[in-house]
Amino acid sequence: MARELKIDQNDELFELLTEYIHLTNDNPHNVKRGRIMGIESDNVEVAPGACVRIPLHQIGNNIFIGLYSYLNGNVTIGDNVLIGPHCSVVAGNHKFDAATGWFSARTEPDGDDSVVIGDGSWLASNVTITPGVKLGKANLVCAGSVVTKSTPDYAIMAGVPAKQVGSIDPISGEYTWFSHKK
Repeated sequence: MARELKIDQNDELFELLTEYIHLTNDNPHNVKRGRIMGIESDNVEVAPGACVRIPLHQIGNNIFIGLYSYLNGNVTIGDNVLIGPHCSVVAGNHKFDAATGWFSARTEPDGDDSVVIGDGSWLASNVTITPGVKLGKANLVCAGSVVTKSTPDYAIMAGVPAKQVGSIDPISGEYTWFSHKK
């Protein structure tokens, strides 16, 4: 669905688009933005500045993708997921090439580098999910966390690298925080 635009002939359109992207962050515009991107799942909101470069059929229903978040590669998002602003979810890695002395310019997976975000999960602001991570169902990933390993269902994850700091009761919804004895 990509369209080729000649920027020199469409300066006014470019200015209007830039203004629209930065001034609208509400439900109707976020849903429309997702539809324009080709996402056909129900009730998917894409906030301004978000970059979604994943297989569109791997996006569940009732999803929010926050401001300036970046999703790239073989990422699957379950239903009822919230992705906060400035999150990074990337599948795949660049590989060092000893013959050239630098990392490859394109992603080259070494096994299963796909990422799965379980149903009902919430990634708070500035969360990074690294390649190969499978987030369990209904995970809360606290702001600024970097998740480098797969997680169980109903986990509360925090830190760099993220560790499980609590759990969510699937019946009551109450949080249980693990104590850290020194």
